[in-house]
This record gives sequence, C-alpha cells and structure tokens, in this order.
Amino acid sequence: MHLPKCNFRKPGNTKLTSTSTFIISLVLGLLGVTSVLCFLIVSWLRKKRKVSISRPSGNFLLNLSYQSLLKATDGFSSTNLLGVGSFGSVYKGILDEGRTIIAVKVLNLLHHGAFRSFLVECEALRNIRHRNLVKILTVCSSVDYLGNDFKALVYEFMANRSLEEWLHPTATEDGVHQDQRNLDLFQRLDIVIDVANALEYLHDHCQTQIIHCDLKPSNVLLDNEMIGHVGDFGIARFSPGSNHNSSTIHSSTIGLRGTIGYAAPEYGVGNEVSTHGDIYSYGILLLEMFTGRRPTDIFQGSLSLHSFVKTALPQGVVEIADPILFHEREEETTRNNGQNNNIIRRNKTQECLVSIFQIGVACSAERPEERMNIKDVVAGLNLIRKFFLQNGTNRGNPRINGP
Repeated sequence: MHLPKCNFRKPGNTKLTSTSTFIISLVLGLLGVTSVLCFLIVSWLRKKRKVSISRPSGNFLLNLSYQSLLKATDGFSSTNLLGVGSFGSVYKGILDEGRTIIAVKVLNLLHHGAFRSFLVECEALRNIRHRNLVKILTVCSSVDYLGNDFKALVYEFMANRSLEEWLHPTATEDGVHQDQRNLDLFQRLDIVIDVANALEYLHDHCQTQIIHCDLKPSNVLLDNEMIGHVGDFGIARFSPGSNHNSSTIHSSTIGLRGTIGYAAPEYGVGNEVSTHGDIYSYGILLLEMFTGRRPTDIFQGSLSLHSFVKTALPQGVVEIADPILFHEREEETTRNNGQNNNIIRRNKTQECLVSIFQIGVACSAERPEERMNIKDVVAGLNLIRKFFLQNGTNRGNPRINGP
C-alpha cells in the first residue's frame, strides 16, 4: 500500500532506567558493606567480652573509681582495716558481688612523703612480675566526697596476712588462736626462700635494678598456700639504667632509709642505698624468723640480734632458736615413730638450724662487702631444704599446713 514506515519506540525512558539501576545497585552495595562491618564489630565485641571474663584480674579492675572502692570497703570501715603503715592504711575490699577480694592501700596525703611514695610504688610495680612479689591490680587517683585528693593502690588480697602477725601474735588473741598461728620449721624455711627469690629477682633480673629499702616481716605477706610475697615498695630506689654490676644507688633523701632494727648500719651514717642494704635487712629478718626475737628486743650484754646468734653458734643453737621449732618436731616424731627417734630428729633439726643461722649471720655482717650475695643465699637455703626433706621428715608438701 506504499504507506510510510511507523517510527515505533518502546515505552519508558532509557536514561531514567539506567539511573534507577545505578542507585539501586549503590544502595544494595552500601547495605552489604554495612552488614559486613556490623558483623565484624559484633564478633570483636564478643571476643573482647570473653577475654574480660576469663581474666578477672585484668581489664575490669583498671577503671575502679573512688565510689567503687568506697563501696567495696564499706566506707573504709574500721572492721575492714588490715593494717596501718607509714604513708597510709590498708583495707579489705569485696568486689563483683563477693567473688573478688582485694586489698586497698589508701595513702594519707597529709603525711610528708606519702605522694612520693605513691609514685614510687606505681613505678616499681608497673613492670615487675614474680610469684613472690605482691601483685598490684590497679591504682585510683581521684577526689573523695569532700573534694580532697584521693590516691589508692589496689592489690591482690593475701589471705594469711603478714609474716609479722604469725611471728608475733598480738597479746589480745586467746591462747588457742596463738597456737593456730605458729609456723613450723618447714614453713619458715619455705617463706625465707620465697623472700630470697623475690630479692634475687629485684636485684639481678629486673630491667631496672630495684632496691627495696624496707624489708621486714610486716612487708612479707602470705597467701592461702602460705607462699611469701614481698610488698610495700613505697621507699624503693631504682638504679640508673640496667647495669647490675653497680650495687649502689645515690639517693638525695635525707634521713634513715628503712625501719630501725632492719636498716643497714651504713645507712645511719649517710651511705648510699645499695643491694648490700637489702641483704642486711634480709639477714635480720631470717634471724628473727628462727629465733622468734625482734631486732629491737633487749639482749643480754647489749648485744644485737646478729651478735646474739653469732656468739651462740654452733653449740648454743638450742638456746637461741624459737622453742616452738623443737616442741613441734618432737611431738610429730613421737606420734609417727615413737620416742626412740626423738634424739635423731632433734639432732637433724639442730644441724639444719645451725646452717640457716650461719646464712643469716653472714647476710647481716657489719661491713657491706662481707655480706653474702643473694644468689648464694638462694642456693644455700635450697640445699638446706633438700637435705632436711631427705633426712628429717616424711612429709610430702610442707606448704599444706597453713590454715
């Protein structure tokens, strides 16, 4: 029919269709990326939560506030007071609905040197890790409800408290309780080795050598297994750098470093702080542990604890040793083996004590250069323990006799 061809075009706008497709694709892509990111974030949060739960002494303690500590200690109640030191008071605290027990050392910032003590202890405990050192969990630097500065250190709780309380029970305790708090020979030997291990770590194995400067029974804490832990680094000193060949550290602090009776005699005339000073304190602590006598006690003839022990060795060891050590050994022997073995066991105990006292005397020598090296102390005490276990007892694990 010779009609013109129709110009037929499909309905719709090609340009509009292309734009819509692009927008839809973009939205779907963004939704996909967002979904993946959300999944990754949720997975990370779950993993972090699991880590926090499996390590209760870690992250959740890092943010303890003044209010948290106030609640944990029942308002720093006197019933939770564990002890009072030179720069503050220590309280028992309960967190996490009773599942976590802590020790909170609250600094008395009105006391001269307390703030410096806080800084020194934070620095000392920040990078050291050893089974025979008290573990710090966190610190709190805030203000109290009156707006005053508040500083506290939070430690792992030591269930059996301080060595001081075991060696010298207070007079207010009844007789039964005092008997329960006696330490036998094996427990004392284990604890004195624990303290020596801690000192060897501080002196020879830290990146920065640390001098404790205040080693004494009240600064040795005992956990539920009667393992000794050295604490209170409030007046510790650090060596300049990590050179362990230098055994002295210059200190500008005026006055006596440490506690009377335990501080090295050279400190009293202004000598520099040194590892030798810690060894002296350790020697006095050892002698106190096995004699039951404080270094500040009055001895016949104006003798010191060091001289009291030195002049009695070796024949007079029975007269200077804590009588409890012999009584408990003899009672145990009578129960287990009969009276016939008492003399043999008593002689073994005396032999052991002589060796222990000799180390204590060598550590507390008047002249610093004559004192034992802590490495030799650890080796010597471990040999004594090994010998006594082989020859003096059938007990499997002396640690288990703590309450």
